[in-house]
Amino acid sequence: MPNHPTQPEWSPDSWRALKAAQQPAYPDPAELEAAVTELASLPPLVTSWEVESLMQQIAEAQEGKRFLLQGGDCAETFDECRSPSIASKLKILLQMSLVLTHGSGKPVIRAGRFAGQYAKPRSEDTETRDGASLPAYRGDIVNAPDFTPQARRPDPWRMVQAHARSAITLNFIRSLVDGGFADLHHPEYWDLDFVQHSPLRDEYRRITREIGQSLRFMETLAGAPVHEMRRVDFFTSHEGLLLPSESAQTRRVPHKPGWWDLSTHLPWIGYRTAVPGEAHVEFFRGIRNPVGLKVGPGTTPQRLVELLAALNPSDEPGKIVLIHRFGAHEIAKGLPPLIAAVQAARRRVLWICDPMHGNTDRVTIPSGPQAGTQVKTRKFDHILAEVEQAFEIHGMKDSVMGGVHFELTGEEVTECTGGARGLSDEGLMAAYRSRVDPRLNYEQALEMALRIARRLGR
Repeated sequence: MPNHPTQPEWSPDSWRALKAAQQPAYPDPAELEAAVTELASLPPLVTSWEVESLMQQIAEAQEGKRFLLQGGDCAETFDECRSPSIASKLKILLQMSLVLTHGSGKPVIRAGRFAGQYAKPRSEDTETRDGASLPAYRGDIVNAPDFTPQARRPDPWRMVQAHARSAITLNFIRSLVDGGFADLHHPEYWDLDFVQHSPLRDEYRRITREIGQSLRFMETLAGAPVHEMRRVDFFTSHEGLLLPSESAQTRRVPHKPGWWDLSTHLPWIGYRTAVPGEAHVEFFRGIRNPVGLKVGPGTTPQRLVELLAALNPSDEPGKIVLIHRFGAHEIAKGLPPLIAAVQAARRRVLWICDPMHGNTDRVTIPSGPQAGTQVKTRKFDHILAEVEQAFEIHGMKDSVMGGVHFELTGEEVTECTGGARGLSDEGLMAAYRSRVDPRLNYEQALEMALRIARRLGR
C-alpha cells in the first residue's frame, strides 16, 4: 500500500524535502511552478485499469508464468516523434515478443521504453568544450543538445512538450494495435526490410509460419476465429528521473485508494538515484504502479533489502521488477549475493536482465573521414554473454530470470558492433544517430531475441 504504519506520511510532493539527485537547476522558480501547474492540469497518459492489468501480469511473471520484454530508445527525442520511427519500434518489439513466446511457451509482457523516455541521467552537471562550460544535456524534456547557452538552459516548459509528444506517441501506438497491426494471424505485416536480406530470415519465417499454423489449428478445433489474438497488450515504461514531471502527473482516481503515476505504466528508479532516504525512493514508495529498480555493482545486499522494504513494505505481488545491470565480466561476482539476499528476506520480485549498461565501451574510429572520433559502443557478444550468464546464475540459485531489458531501435543504425553481419569499429559512423547511449539495431535486436528463445526452449 502507498503508506505504511512505520513510514512517514506520503504525498506526491513529499520528495521535495529530501536530497534529489540528477535534477536540473532551473534558473527561474516561478517559471518552473507555472509549467508544473500546467502539466498537472493536463489529462493523464495512461489509466489505473491498465496499470492494474500490468501489475497482475508481473505477478504472474514472478511465478514463472510470463516473460517480460522491456525495450526501446535510450532517450527519445522530440524530433523523432514521427510515425515511421514509432511504427518501426513497435514492429521490432512485436517481432521479438513473437520469437520469445515461441521459444518459451509463455505469454510475453511487452513494455516499450517510449512515450515518456525523454530524460537521461548524466555523470557530470556540466560539459566543457574548448574551455567553455555549459549545463549537461539531460534529455529533450530538460534542454537541447546543441552546445549553446540558450539550448542548454533548462526549460521547464519542455515538460509540457514532452507530455504532448508522449500523448501523440501513445495515441498512434494504440491506433495501430487496436486496428489489427499486431494481429497474430498476420505476423508477416511486422516484417521490416531487413527480413529480405538478413541471415536470420529463414529462422524468423519458420517461426511465423509455425505460429500461423498453430492458430489455424486452434480455430479449427474451436470452430471460430480466436479474436483475442488480433490484438496484444502493450505497456509503456520510462525512468522516473525528473521528479517535478512525475509528481505533477500523479493523481488519485475515483473508487480506488492511493496515488497513481499516470505518466506511464511501469516507471523505474535508475541506478544512480536508487538511494534509501533520498527523493526518488521517497516518491516511488507512494505510488500504486509497479516499480522497476535498477541494481548493479554498487548495490549491496543490505541496501537492496532496505530498498525493497521501503518500496514494497507489504510485499505486494507484481509490485517490484529488479533490473540487474552488471556487465559480462562482473555479473558472476555481483548477482548471486543479491539473489541470496532477496531469497533470505522472502521478497517477491521479478528479476530481469539489462545487459546493455554494464557493457558500454568507448572506441576511437580507426579510419575513414571521421578517424580519431571517439564514440560509445557495445559489443553484441558481451551483451549476449551477460544474458546467458544471467540465466545460468538464476538457475543455479533456484531463482527465475523472468525478462530482459534492451536499448534498441527498429532502424538501421550502426551503434553496437558484432551480430550476424559482424559490424566492426570501422563501420560505426555509417549511421550512428544516438545522442546518448548506443542501441541494438533492428537486425541485432531480432538476433538477440532468437538467441534468447533458443535458450528458453532448452
